[in-house]
Amino acid sequence: MNDDETSVGIGRPPANPRQRWIKLLWVGIWLAFMSAPVKDLTDGGHTPWATAFGTLGLLTFVGAYLLLVLSRTPMDGDDRSAHAWIAFLGALAVLLTLTLGTPWLVLFVYVAVSVGATLPLRTAGWLIPAVTAALVGLGLTADHPREIITALVFPALLGGFSMTGVRQLIRTTIELREARATVAQLAANEERLRLARDLHDLLGHSLSLITLKSELAGRMLPGHPEQAAAQVADIEKVSRQALIDVRSAVTGYRRPTLPGELAGARTALAAAGITADVPAEAPDGIPQEPEEVLAWALREAVTNVVRHSGARRCTVALTPRQTLDGRVLELSVADDGVGPSGTKPGNGLTGIGERLAAVDGTLITTAGGPGPGSGQGKGYTLTLSVPLGSALGSTK
Repeated sequence: MNDDETSVGIGRPPANPRQRWIKLLWVGIWLAFMSAPVKDLTDGGHTPWATAFGTLGLLTFVGAYLLLVLSRTPMDGDDRSAHAWIAFLGALAVLLTLTLGTPWLVLFVYVAVSVGATLPLRTAGWLIPAVTAALVGLGLTADHPREIITALVFPALLGGFSMTGVRQLIRTTIELREARATVAQLAANEERLRLARDLHDLLGHSLSLITLKSELAGRMLPGHPEQAAAQVADIEKVSRQALIDVRSAVTGYRRPTLPGELAGARTALAAAGITADVPAEAPDGIPQEPEEVLAWALREAVTNVVRHSGARRCTVALTPRQTLDGRVLELSVADDGVGPSGTKPGNGLTGIGERLAAVDGTLITTAGGPGPGSGQGKGYTLTLSVPLGSALGSTK
């Protein structure tokens, strides 16, 4: 079964029935504290009419609570509907407590949790203590046992304010996800504009010259065919040079860079739910060819971690080293996943090895990854090194 079908990401609404049931299960776990009212109803201490009223009231309270908590999202504002629902829950909690007694004071804990889960912090900050004060006031007024009242005050305050923290966390996660998507879109737009500008600069002059010489050759062709042939030859030279320029530009756009691949690695690992330890920046002054080899290798290694390792943690390190043969830059990608699946290297490792051979680099694969318990075959570490000579500067 695909994990994406069952897991519900923070701040993301359920995308299918299975995820809805999982979310309902997590919310429903906390209904275990309703055991006190349920026990009160089943003990037989009330009249049949009171028992029927309590059962109906409890089912109504639980249904309204679940509907409120499951229908609201952290991005919803402070609207009147949420206040109306919470007022209804509070009134029902007061009515059931006054009618049926001490065990029903626990309903105020759920009212406080509803406030924290659905209302903004500025509103919940005063409403949660108000709900708790109502619990205490009602309990003391009705002469309920004080130890029970005291035992419920802390869950009401802790549950309510904990839910405000969870709400703020989810809200921040949603905003960060939206901001990241916006930044990615802006970066893509900027890259398209830059490509358009570069192509205009590269081809504008060449195409104008080709057009001009084509028109000139057309006018010369009837009376001066030799001169027209010279113009056609010039057109061929300009066209070939324009083709070379375009290929160079496209190659530059397609060439991966270490800073770009490091950023991509952080995004890919985070999206896969893998705890990532990735350098923020790459060292300065890496020659183009070794940088391209390391960038391709990093992309392939992170892809393997995401797709095949089942890892919970991945560590990427870039370490300049001085060897007897000169300066090298070492890239290591270590995970705590299942380790290698076979004795023969796959196409990805074969491709990495071929690229490294072109720059006299080395590749070492070992069992074991980052963190405790990664030895004895658990985990996988890929280590590459490429020679740099004296070109490498200091790390940013």
